[in-house]
Amino acid sequence: MSTSFRMLQLLSLLQTHRYWSGADLAHRLEVSARTLRRDVDRLRELGYPVEAGRGVGGGYQLAAGATLPPLVLDDEEAVAIAVGLHTGAQGPVAGIEAPSVRALTKVIQVMPPRLRERVDALRAMTVPAVWADAIPAGDVGSAVLTLIAQACRDAERLRFTYARVDGQPSERYVEPHRLVSLGRHWYLVAYDLVRHDWRSFRLDRLANAQRTGGRFRPRDLPGGDAADFVRTGIENVPRRYQVEVLIRAPAAAVRTEVGRWAAVEEISDQESLLRADVDALEWIALFLGAVGADFEVRSPPELTSYLREWGERFTRATNI
Repeated sequence: MSTSFRMLQLLSLLQTHRYWSGADLAHRLEVSARTLRRDVDRLRELGYPVEAGRGVGGGYQLAAGATLPPLVLDDEEAVAIAVGLHTGAQGPVAGIEAPSVRALTKVIQVMPPRLRERVDALRAMTVPAVWADAIPAGDVGSAVLTLIAQACRDAERLRFTYARVDGQPSERYVEPHRLVSLGRHWYLVAYDLVRHDWRSFRLDRLANAQRTGGRFRPRDLPGGDAADFVRTGIENVPRRYQVEVLIRAPAAAVRTEVGRWAAVEEISDQESLLRADVDALEWIALFLGAVGADFEVRSPPELTSYLREWGERFTRATNI
């Protein structure tokens, strides 16, 4: 458990205004008595009036009638906690939806108004979505998330630099519509005013985002569902390699390894054909190794070369 989350849990327990023995609190937080004392000292430094009783029955309690100060977190910590709890409230992990909603409500209530406004904009303008499997994480700062969320909420145009698929930067001027949290990536769905069409932008490829102050009347997104718009766009992006591999294993076993990322056709009880369009060959090589069966690469020749290079490297490793 991180220090920030443990401090929130400790504060939540103390806010019941009951008297807690040190042993009970340490057990609830799964920490030592020494760590508990340090956490209590941190709360006092932040202005929370925690009283301590000494002796065998020693414990802790918030001072009666005390007015609690706002929760003291920096911007990054506050937004990170809110995003994490908001994601939990959407139910990607069974059993934590209701606790996440309760915790999110408590956190937002004690946030200073400035941070509360940013987090409220992020919650209101984010559309959660899921894949069957996780997508690798992209690096997105909380300042970018909340800036774009507020622009979506306020119907304010944005300018930013965007790295295209080929890596080349392009300047964009858009009317932001919604943020979409898909797997572990964030996307902005927006109307591109230069290209006169709807686009989705991955936030980890976006830089120098600026609110322009220019307002607009929101347009209707085709289909109406921002998450579906992002999914469709991802699935229709042209890929660099068209992979086709004959695998000497049942189709069901292969599907267990590759999930939704490749099409698997049954050839016979003991053979299947894997097809996938990809930009990079690394993950295909990893999946083929994970299947644990012989296979034959039919295309592309680059995959054959890539696997040969891997094989030579592994052979050298075993001869050391």
